[in-house]
Amino acid sequence: MKGNVCVFCASSADIDTRYLEAARELGGRLAEGGWRCVNGGGAVGLMGAVTDGTLDAGGMVTGVIPKFMVDKGWCYDRLEDVIITADMHQRKQIMSEMADAVIALPGGVGTLEEMLETLTWRQLGLVKVPVIILNTLGYYDALLEMLHHAIGEGFMKSSHAALWQVATTPAEAITLLDNYHPVEFESKY
Repeated sequence: MKGNVCVFCASSADIDTRYLEAARELGGRLAEGGWRCVNGGGAVGLMGAVTDGTLDAGGMVTGVIPKFMVDKGWCYDRLEDVIITADMHQRKQIMSEMADAVIALPGGVGTLEEMLETLTWRQLGLVKVPVIILNTLGYYDALLEMLHHAIGEGFMKSSHAALWQVATTPAEAITLLDNYHPVEFESKY
């Protein structure tokens, strides 16, 4: 096992099937590459698809899910390895502690919050894991433009563009993951 890849992604079900296909493919490629998938433990949307792709390819998945979500029946019953947390904060902390890398798939405010918090922790030197943004169908184009705008306006250092890498396909995400070399960037202060 190469390590744990924390996958942040949507649990939304009513989305373009191409997002689901990419998530399922990513899961399969993680398994084939010897990576364990760590995600939010949900059954639907991209979260369910990446889990299915990983498990169907013989890989391992750890779901990290708050108790209130389990109580609502949102935990995926295919998962054999589930960590139940007290709340969302503990969920993110455990996922971060487990992560040897992060891949962010498309998602809503929860996914954005998880990814941006990880980038913040990375900027502050609290975590050193690679963060790969899987920009399926150009989903993250506007966010990437905003991050570069923040750099251009002086709110971030130019070296902070190294906080993340961008892939457009699951295959490219795995290539970036397998070939990652730590980079240094300036302190924000």
